[in-house]
Amino acid sequence: MYKVYGRLQSRASRVLWLLEELGQEYEFIDVGPHDPQVMALNGTGKIPVLVDGDHVISDSSAIMTYLADKHGAFTYPAGTPERAQQDSLFHALIDEFDALLWTATRHMGILPEDKRVPAIYESLKWEFENSVDRLSKRFQGPFLQGDKITIADILCAHCMSWARGIEFPVNADNLRAYGKEMRSREAAQRMGALAKKA
Repeated sequence: MYKVYGRLQSRASRVLWLLEELGQEYEFIDVGPHDPQVMALNGTGKIPVLVDGDHVISDSSAIMTYLADKHGAFTYPAGTPERAQQDSLFHALIDEFDALLWTATRHMGILPEDKRVPAIYESLKWEFENSVDRLSKRFQGPFLQGDKITIADILCAHCMSWARGIEFPVNADNLRAYGKEMRSREAAQRMGALAKKA
């Protein structure tokens, strides 16, 4: 059984969502960053952390890729043009969605007060709007690459929910409809139920 260390209101939810989609059993250990249990596994103290037997894997994107490859689902085979396109989307989302949202979140309350730059928020919001516009033009439907759902879709849906939480608008009708469909998936609903229990 997998063990996932992290918080539901963090990137750990991407990993839990994927495990739900894959139908894999897991134990969720609800701990924050730098918790002693996390530090014992990952010297950076960052979450999420996945434990698979004797193997410890950190970083949500690495964990998602590992799980998808291991179970042969929510991904295209390595070495195919489709996988290259999937990786392109995945890395674009990390660079153009996740990085902007994380920087904004840090300056809104995580960084020490004297290190925050409130004025950066509007600049990041503007960048995010441009990123949304670019992704909306790449979107094929019903999923990012067409008929097959991949880990890029879970990453994208998580980022769009995060964006709503910090009032970064997703001003693209196709992506808003897509986000609603992604959140209505049974695995996503199970994640919601898990959050309500916490």
